[in-house]
Amino acid sequence: MIPEKALAANIKAKRKNDKAILNLQRTFCYIVLVLISIICLFSFYILIINSTRSHPDIQKGFSMLPGGSLFYNIKNIMSNENLPVLSGILNSIFISACVAVLSTYFSALTAYGIHVYNFKLKKIAYTFILLIMMVPTQVSALGFIQLMRSFSLMDSFVPLIVPSIAAPIVFFFMVKYMESVLPVEIVEAARIDGAGEFHTFNRIVLPIMKPALAVQAIFTFVNAWNNYFIPALIINSADKKTLPILMAQLGARTF
Repeated sequence: MIPEKALAANIKAKRKNDKAILNLQRTFCYIVLVLISIICLFSFYILIINSTRSHPDIQKGFSMLPGGSLFYNIKNIMSNENLPVLSGILNSIFISACVAVLSTYFSALTAYGIHVYNFKLKKIAYTFILLIMMVPTQVSALGFIQLMRSFSLMDSFVPLIVPSIAAPIVFFFMVKYMESVLPVEIVEAARIDGAGEFHTFNRIVLPIMKPALAVQAIFTFVNAWNNYFIPALIINSADKKTLPILMAQLGARTF
């Protein structure tokens, strides 16, 4: 039999070896994550550096050192009447915030109806929503513009905000999340206690859905912020244009 001291020494050596391997793996993971973070943040660094340089300096090539034209560039872009950047930022924030709130709330409400209720056309409705998700925006853009023109809603924020209520991608995510975290028994228990459907959804379901709501709100906000195609077709007034439109105009005038 192996003596107890030798056995303890072997166990101690094995633990030490395992700890060394674990530390080596962690170090490798940290190095990879640091490199990936540097690669992701490098573009932001270039953006900040170029904002401090003049246009001729930027054309000369990349530089790691900042320039001295930051305040001149800010003053130049802010004083341009044809490119109201400040109003563009405010417009983008307003539209993106409204789209994020409406899209996440009503998508969660639709997913709640599909997940909790049982009706004859449930599968057909679910399939129809998924089919809409596969239709690109460009396909229906012409008909959408004609519809907005017939409603006299051109050059307004309404066509950019209200249609976001119908968001099949967000709906699909909400349905799948509800299937994993929301048992129907919770809703039935709330009904037995006398809670109404909207009270149950707003006070019980939404708190359970907080992680999904946060994720989809962030994604929807970013997508609405970066949206250029539909706003460029709808908005004509300079004071109503969003930031992506102004950036495209600035790039066209620069080059």
